[in-house]
Amino acid sequence: MSRPSGMQFGLFIPPIHYPEQNPTRAIRRDIELIQHAESLGFSEAWVGEHHSSGHEIIGPNDLVIAAAVERTSRIRLGTGVVSLAYHHPFHVAERAIMLDHLSMGRTMLGVGPGSFPSDAAMLGIPWSETRRRMVEAFEVIDRLLTSDEPLTHRTDWFTLEDAYLQLRPYSERIETAFTAMESPFGPTLAGQHGGGLISLSGLSAKGYAALGQHWAVVEEQAARHGRTADRADWRIATLIHVAETREKAKEEVARGLPRYVRYTGMVGERTIEAFEPDPDAPPSQAATELDALVEGFAATEIACIGTPDDAIAMIQKLVDVTGGFGTVLLFGGTDWAAQDATHRSLELLAREVMPAFNGGSASLIRAMERSVATREVRNAENRASVQEAQAAYAAPTAT
Repeated sequence: MSRPSGMQFGLFIPPIHYPEQNPTRAIRRDIELIQHAESLGFSEAWVGEHHSSGHEIIGPNDLVIAAAVERTSRIRLGTGVVSLAYHHPFHVAERAIMLDHLSMGRTMLGVGPGSFPSDAAMLGIPWSETRRRMVEAFEVIDRLLTSDEPLTHRTDWFTLEDAYLQLRPYSERIETAFTAMESPFGPTLAGQHGGGLISLSGLSAKGYAALGQHWAVVEEQAARHGRTADRADWRIATLIHVAETREKAKEEVARGLPRYVRYTGMVGERTIEAFEPDPDAPPSQAATELDALVEGFAATEIACIGTPDDAIAMIQKLVDVTGGFGTVLLFGGTDWAAQDATHRSLELLAREVMPAFNGGSASLIRAMERSVATREVRNAENRASVQEAQAAYAAPTAT
């Protein structure tokens, strides 16, 4: 499937839903977010896999993607990601092919080692083994997806005996992508195997510092393996919520943003190191804490709570820091704001931010500028034409 020209915009949906709510409705809301994004021209959406935190409630992300496939017609959908250390690689490859057929080529396979040690612990997998297992699994998956030859492969955690996939992919090649946080692990694999890269580093102040190095690693590894890396295959996730004014944007995330920050602090590195919201704070203190949080995000440049112009400035900074990339992935399904406010934020981004980066309005602006520049000449021509017509009308009719 061909891609439109210019920078693209998509969604990365873990999701992160506060556990006190109706989980059925939360999952439906994630699918509705994908549908809305498609209607606005977003090019892709990725859905996560997690198993134990009580917030990130989608485990079998391929099932959610299958549901979204039937409710959409254009947007591309990817596993963001399949935690390969938790699955037999034969099943991952089979499911990727089934989604490829169901979507007629609209699905992508994002892979990673897993993000929560608690997930691995429930499955009896030492956390230190997850990266090794991911590499072993992906090499087998890649072989199964691209070769008709039976494969025998034995490891200490899975076995294949003359294995092959009876159903071949719908696509010539299913697009794959690897995730990256701070370490060079994901960029190394992307370069070695010719896959795309999803950088999640921009979601924390600590990770942001590593962002600029990711593509250098991809290019280095690609060159070593006789490949050419394309920045169009680099996706960067970021946190953005916009409204017509900064105050309105802040008001819309007043409940959800502190709750999100508390959660990220519980399960991993704090989004902003020095910030710890007090859930029992009185309204006046909570408002002060919200101001501090929004200012902290702006200072570390990892999130934008503001206007479309603020979002343009933030994304441009990402372009400057990285040297350019293919797709902005908005971190979605986070319950920062109510559904209507979240959908309106996407509407504003599509209307006013996308054109600044994908060239969608450039020709219209040039046409307007040309019209303005020639206005006096064209107006003079019009006045002369009117005068000529009036004179012709007033002249005696020849007999």
